[in-house]
Amino acid sequence: MTKKLNNKLKLHGFNNLTKSLSFNIYDICYTLTPEQRRAYIEYIDEEYNAKRLTRILTEVARIIGANVLNVAHQDYDPQGASVTMLIAEEPTASGKLSNSAAPGPLPDAVTAHLDKSHLTVHTYPESHPHNGISTFRVDIDVSTCGLVSPLKALNYLIHSFESDIVIMDYRVRGFTRNTRGRKHFIDHKISSIQNYLARDTKARYEMIDVNVYQENIFHTKMMLKAFDLDNYLFDIDAKTLTRSEYNRLHKRIKREMLEIFYGRNLPPARY
Repeated sequence: MTKKLNNKLKLHGFNNLTKSLSFNIYDICYTLTPEQRRAYIEYIDEEYNAKRLTRILTEVARIIGANVLNVAHQDYDPQGASVTMLIAEEPTASGKLSNSAAPGPLPDAVTAHLDKSHLTVHTYPESHPHNGISTFRVDIDVSTCGLVSPLKALNYLIHSFESDIVIMDYRVRGFTRNTRGRKHFIDHKISSIQNYLARDTKARYEMIDVNVYQENIFHTKMMLKAFDLDNYLFDIDAKTLTRSEYNRLHKRIKREMLEIFYGRNLPPARY
């Protein structure tokens, strides 16, 4: 059995490379009272319940051209939800597969070759009783076998959530062989996850890359550039705040974003 890869590389048998995309999406909010904090957690928990998450993953499967084999979903008490979806390959319309370093095309134009693959999503609403900060984290994993990269679904996923901060990891595992028996540990050129992001996404976010090219590991962190305090207040009008309150909340929420973005606690002196 022989297949062509990128119109250049002839493979022996199935492409056994596994492409794994894992990323965390964070939404941050400030609530003034315990009642507002509970209301925010209830709102976000309902907004991203298992039913809606299933619809999002089903659309991801459609974008990358996969058949859904099985779905397991669960809402948790007091909050949070999970969805796991097994997917398999779907015959392509043109017989050609695209894995170019470019934003994913419209769903109707995407083809893919997948098997033994899966999509998962877990949500983690969280709040702190003393500082008023609430965070909502979504963990998503897209793992595919074959030529297509799960990075093609990135733009849809980022736009499906209220994404203040996005932390992404992409890795190619295993190997496939050509017809002469030579191993290939990656089947497409990639220098950064950013190459797969749409222009509007790049314009909205500050980005940092940490890549280990020799290990086929790629890491990108994104944080919104624009900061409007009104977008982070739940059931609070920024116009009702005193200047001192406004400045205090601005610093507190911005600090929360920076700590998540850099993955460490920042000293108060930074502010």
